[in-house]
Amino acid sequence: MKRRPFNEDHDAFRESVRAFVEKEVQPHYRQWAERGLVDRAVYKKATQMGLVGLQLPEEFGGPGEQRYSFNAAFIEETILGGANLGSLRVHSEVCLPYLLHYANAEQRQRWFPQIVQGDLILALAMTEPGTGSDVAGVATSARLEGDHYVLNGAKTFITGGANADRVLVVCRTSKQSDNRRAGLTILVVDTKSEGFVVGRKLDKIGLKAQDTVELSFNDVMVPRTDLLGKEGEAFSYLAHNLAQERLTIAVAGQASAVRALQLAVDYARERKVFGSPLAGYQNTKFVLAECATDIAAGQALVDQAIEALDTGELTPGDAARVKLFVSEMQQRVVDKCLQVHGGYGYVTEYEIAGLYADARVTRIFGGTSEVMKGIIAKSIGL
Repeated sequence: MKRRPFNEDHDAFRESVRAFVEKEVQPHYRQWAERGLVDRAVYKKATQMGLVGLQLPEEFGGPGEQRYSFNAAFIEETILGGANLGSLRVHSEVCLPYLLHYANAEQRQRWFPQIVQGDLILALAMTEPGTGSDVAGVATSARLEGDHYVLNGAKTFITGGANADRVLVVCRTSKQSDNRRAGLTILVVDTKSEGFVVGRKLDKIGLKAQDTVELSFNDVMVPRTDLLGKEGEAFSYLAHNLAQERLTIAVAGQASAVRALQLAVDYARERKVFGSPLAGYQNTKFVLAECATDIAAGQALVDQAIEALDTGELTPGDAARVKLFVSEMQQRVVDKCLQVHGGYGYVTEYEIAGLYADARVTRIFGGTSEVMKGIIAKSIGL
């Protein structure tokens, strides 16, 4: 089916992304996965080529592209090229929108030129060891002393935290007993600050090339000028951007399912069982037909959501529907495609094994499937 969010400009952009992945990513991806960290040079190269950070304003040297559809095209082409650059997505699709919406003129002058050059990498520190999806339960605190905030606390599951130069830290600057959502603030913290500690890289089941770390803050002095937006307004800021974050997860999950089907079809055509190609068996055809149909349904949802985001009409409930459906569908499809591979699908040198491991977290991060169901239920009046 024709994909309505995309046109000839996107086709040309996709060609550039594919060339970038082939030259700059694929030769190094296995090494990055082994060490759990993507080379910083990739951020710089991708940014300078105009492939990420597309919404950065022209006045600072950025592309000034307002449409999210180009971001989606980048995500799709990297995953279809066998690479999951999750930390780069967090930098561009999750963190950058906060600065675009809430940074003041002085902060834009300080940060945007560095981001345009690929010299400033962003990460978001929201999750804490005891909070998970409960953003209102954030305990990391910051108190204002003169011209600085004093930041204390700990974060976990921070994607891109090892490479980041600035981390958007969600912290509590005040407490109201009758409103847990009030009093949350975002500080854009310099990772070179004294007392800012990058802890261990978490050894995950999947997403091996994605640095996921623990962070701790021990009396970190954060200049008041690094306050993002208004003090105490972080919960509304987070809610504003969560729709795009969840759509980004869905775009990646959808592309992963497409990639899994491609691999399974190719394998089924080449693999012979009892003297005949695996693709010739009715069961194989029917299983992959089911996968293709699931993928088509997911693609329709994703594309509709991309259009809605670009026109400012994507609601939190709709974003939750897309993430819930696609993340659950991704797991089903990848599992079936691994089964087609048989024992080889369980061997890590086969790409399908990595897709299987990567898929499991899609139903967890960015809000669990259970949280998505709660949002959806609220959107229908329950």
